[in-house]
Amino acid sequence: MADTDIEKPKVRRRKALAGDGRLAAPPDAPLAIPAWTLARAPTINDVARLAKVSKKTVSRVINQSPYVHDATRAVVDAVVARIGYVPSPQARGLAINRSFLLGLIYDNPNAQYIVNVQGGILEACHREGFELVVHPCRQVAPGFLAEVKTFVQRQNLDGVILVPPLSEDAALVALLRTIGCRYMRLMSVPLDEPTSMVLHTDRTGAAEVGTHLAQLGHSRVALITGPQRYRSTHERREGFLGALAEHGVTVPDRWIVEGLYTFETGEKRGMELLSPADRPTAIFASNDEMAAGVYKAAYRLGISIPRDLTVVGFDDTPLASRMCPALSTVRLPIHDMGRLAADRLIGRINDGDAGKAQPITVTPRLVVRESSSAPAQSVVASGGIT
Repeated sequence: MADTDIEKPKVRRRKALAGDGRLAAPPDAPLAIPAWTLARAPTINDVARLAKVSKKTVSRVINQSPYVHDATRAVVDAVVARIGYVPSPQARGLAINRSFLLGLIYDNPNAQYIVNVQGGILEACHREGFELVVHPCRQVAPGFLAEVKTFVQRQNLDGVILVPPLSEDAALVALLRTIGCRYMRLMSVPLDEPTSMVLHTDRTGAAEVGTHLAQLGHSRVALITGPQRYRSTHERREGFLGALAEHGVTVPDRWIVEGLYTFETGEKRGMELLSPADRPTAIFASNDEMAAGVYKAAYRLGISIPRDLTVVGFDDTPLASRMCPALSTVRLPIHDMGRLAADRLIGRINDGDAGKAQPITVTPRLVVRESSSAPAQSVVASGGIT
């Protein structure tokens, strides 16, 4: 039989319409991958060009939209796998008007607190395919609200998380509601609906400190508070003083001093409290940073912890267990609070705020370590320092 007599097999060409009506290549067709895709990170434009569909169709496939033909979906998936394309949040949100971005807005001098809460938020974001944009600001600065509004709208955020003291700012929360931005607030008092906050009961944790010091036998007790503009400052103060009062211990006004939740103010207030001969035998610093400052003040004055002075902090940051002696402190699960806030916020974004969510409440607990001790017997017997 001559070559010309050989019957050539018929080739069936599958026609697959893409989501935008264009003709897509058959899913089993070999992909011709241009060399330039290997020289840089592939983009959604590259996927669209190689699959011969629009960017919107690629985005629909990535977001598992039902409005794409199976054949087109197979082509796009094959291209994505072949060139190693990793969708950006912006590409994922193109078809559904979402950015997959959360914002963390803060004005907080405690760097360790911000690092811990950010770590929890990132854990939830990575699991759910979201990204985090961080925005430090100054609450007292002129144009503060306008700055936050610009940040939220420019980034097209799906939601934001607020930490103290911004979480306590009623005007800021009203702004977020006005521009339609979902939010979660980390709070020490319930100022919002349960779906919009993670509540940490600081008063309870501080009360445990007061009870702990009274049971050790301390009657000469001092308190370094946080800034007065923080609600947590008042919650910790009232919880601590209330528990001491229940045990018959009164703290004189001169031994209640204000700090700024910073190491420097802890050292400064520690020096003021410990320099006089008539000094306390125990100090409750309202966070671990200030407690570390008290340690330095005690060192400079030759005061031994815990033999001459008991020190207790609040937060239980990694710093607390690394100090020498290890710091007794109230464990506030800041990392978990960030994760819980982000989980709740992402759930609200995905579900459209449907249903009634249960309130999220975190209860701080005292962790007793080496910085706690009963006062020296000579102090107990004489009522002063000898």
